[in-house]
Amino acid sequence: MQLFLTQARANRLANRRLLGAVAQLSDTDFHAPRMSFFPSLALTLNHILNVDHYYLAALGGDAAMVSIWAGYEPAQAAAVLASRQDESDARLVALCGGLQPGDEERIVAFDRGAGIEAGPREPVWRVLAHLFMHQTHHRGQAHAMLTGTSVKPPQLDDFILRGDSVHRGGDMLALGWDEPV
Repeated sequence: MQLFLTQARANRLANRRLLGAVAQLSDTDFHAPRMSFFPSLALTLNHILNVDHYYLAALGGDAAMVSIWAGYEPAQAAAVLASRQDESDARLVALCGGLQPGDEERIVAFDRGAGIEAGPREPVWRVLAHLFMHQTHHRGQAHAMLTGTSVKPPQLDDFILRGDSVHRGGDMLALGWDEPV
């Protein structure tokens, strides 16, 4: 369970750092066309958040997951997106922090539009692994897009190893977190 919590916390810290950098951009730069699968920072980062909402709904057994996905309202300003992403990340940290041994095998049912009964089923551990990979993948795309702006892309991998704790002190302090043992 510690691995899931560590990944959820690292995910939250990386998103806060990246979105803090993105929030320094003008709205024009936030929405500017760029080379990537989702061709702007706004589109890429809103996609991350929409997927997070969908997966958190699935992990929580919320039958409204499809309408949560379809009803997503993209943030038009980076600061608004950062706030919404942080709320979502806090929910993911709480979910992972509440997992008990055995929960990783609980089956999560997905509704991909044809109803939960017709959707895929995956154990929690696979869903979380996929969600963290999805976040990392698209955060990397956003990080690369940021290199084409006036804002220096921040370091995003200082959040797990003990030896890197000196680089994340301010991030941890901002959230009121202590360094885990």
